[in-house]
Amino acid sequence: MHCLVTAGPTVEPIDAVRRLTNHSTGRLGCCLADALARGGHRVTLLLSETAVHAPKSKKVRVLRFNTTKDLHEQLEAASSLRVKAVFHVAAVSDFTVKRPRKGKIPTTASLTLELKPTPKLICSLRKWFPDAFLVGWKYEVDGGKKSTLAAARTQIKKCKTNACVVNGPAYGEGFGIVADELTHCTDDAALFRWATKMV
Repeated sequence: MHCLVTAGPTVEPIDAVRRLTNHSTGRLGCCLADALARGGHRVTLLLSETAVHAPKSKKVRVLRFNTTKDLHEQLEAASSLRVKAVFHVAAVSDFTVKRPRKGKIPTTASLTLELKPTPKLICSLRKWFPDAFLVGWKYEVDGGKKSTLAAARTQIKKCKTNACVVNGPAYGEGFGIVADELTHCTDDAALFRWATKMV
């Protein structure tokens, strides 16, 4: 089965040398791509240019992205690949700079940035991959396990995905998988077993 995985952070330019990004390293998505390849699946990995991790398997096809717009275009282009499962692990920036500056802003300049929301790429996955098994991600810092699971259910309903994996300080240790029923995975290996079994 052809699986598509996204991993790592998007980057949004401030000027020619500075950018907005997040703490994602791409580790989880790369490890998931390796696990799916070991399971005998064909894997395409959309990996951030700034990710500090890479898949170990030579069987994983890697395509690089940088901005949210770039990832959007690559996901849309991948819709022609007959993908059967999409694991959207990438940490997509919630905001982009409204008017990035050309050149380098002087270090002595006082700077105010105007930000605008980026498109929610996960909400377009069902349009691009109408018959695929779609899995989103929710990393939550604030709140607790109950609110995190509620956010996952909202994502599934709004974006018409099949499942949502939750993690982060608000959820606590391990991963929660919200689908037909709640599944708790204690570690990465358990999560990868679930993913491989689903496809």
